[in-house]
Amino acid sequence: MNTSWSKPVILHGIGEEGEDLTVDSTRAASWAMIEDWPVEDGEALDKALMICGNVANGRGKEDDARKAFIAAAMEAGIRITA
Repeated sequence: MNTSWSKPVILHGIGEEGEDLTVDSTRAASWAMIEDWPVEDGEALDKALMICGNVANGRGKEDDARKAFIAAAMEAGIRITA
């Protein structure tokens, strides 16, 4: 399942060259946390990855993945617009 979120989350200064990264789906959130995240460990990060996996397998809500992703970004100290 890869439904676009009704409102994307913008991660400021996290892209490869410090650009902003717009995340608009659970799949994009998973990739951002795996590929672009500034930290490798964190309780909120682990929870967000688990929730995104559940949503991808049809066992959760897109909104729950978005909320968990925002919490993980806050935990990592990433400036966001949500």
